[in-house]
Amino acid sequence: MIDAVGKPQSILLLGGASDMGLAVVEEFLTRGPARVILAARPGESLDEATQRAKAAGASEVIPVEFDAIDFDSHPAVFEEIFSHGDVDIAIVAFGILGDNEQQWTNQKLAVQAAQVNFTGAVSVGVLLADYMKKQGHGQIVAFSTVAGEMVRRSNFVYGSTKAGLDGFYRMLGEALRGTGVRVLTVRPGQVRTNMTKDLDDAPLTVDKEDAAKAIANAVDKKKTLIWVHPLFQPIMFILKHLPLPIIRKLPL
Repeated sequence: MIDAVGKPQSILLLGGASDMGLAVVEEFLTRGPARVILAARPGESLDEATQRAKAAGASEVIPVEFDAIDFDSHPAVFEEIFSHGDVDIAIVAFGILGDNEQQWTNQKLAVQAAQVNFTGAVSVGVLLADYMKKQGHGQIVAFSTVAGEMVRRSNFVYGSTKAGLDGFYRMLGEALRGTGVRVLTVRPGQVRTNMTKDLDDAPLTVDKEDAAKAIANAVDKKKTLIWVHPLFQPIMFILKHLPLPIIRKLPL
C-alpha cells in the first residue's frame, strides 16, 4: 500500500521497456525501495529496463511476458503478476505511435494501432480494476495524450485510439469510486523519450523527468486527470470549439 509519504511497496509497469513509464518508476523509487514488475512483449529485452530500475533503488525486479494484443493471455498474465503480492501502482504505458499517413491508408497498420493503444488498454484496465478492488487499494496511471480532448488531422489514427483510452480510464475511475482504487489519466504533449527521439520538438515539449515528477505529484494529490504541460488544457479547449473550416487552416 502507498504509505503516508507517497512511497509505494510495489510498482507494475505494463510496457516494461517504456522510456516514459520507466521514468515514472524511477521517480517513485526516489522515495524508497519497492518491488518492480516489468511486463513486456515476449522477446523484448528488459536488460536495460531492469538495470534502470535496480539503479533507481528497486528492491526486486520481476520480468513478466506480456503482449498487449494477445488478449486471451491477459487473465493468466495478471494471475502471475498478482501472485507476487499486492500492486500499489500500475502504470499503463504501452502503445505505438506510427506514421499517420501510412496508418490511415493501410488497414493492417490502423487496426494494429487500435488494438495496441485502445483494445489492449481496455483489456488490462478491466483486469487491474478487478484485482485492485479485491485487494482494497491501488493506483492506476494510464498514459493518454492531449488528443484525449481533441483529435487532430496530423495524427488522427494514433489520436483517436488514445481518445478512446482516455474516455475509458476517466470513467473507470468514476466506476471505482469508493473502492479504494484510484485512476489517474495522463495527458502529455510531446515528451522527449526514445519513442520521439527522431521527431523535432513540438511546442511545449517536456523532458521525461519533468513529466514523471508531475505525474507523481498528481498521484500524491489524488488527481484524476493531469495535463503534463498545463498550457495544453486551455489551448486544446479552444481548438476543440473552433469550426472545422478554421481548423483546416491551422498547422495541426
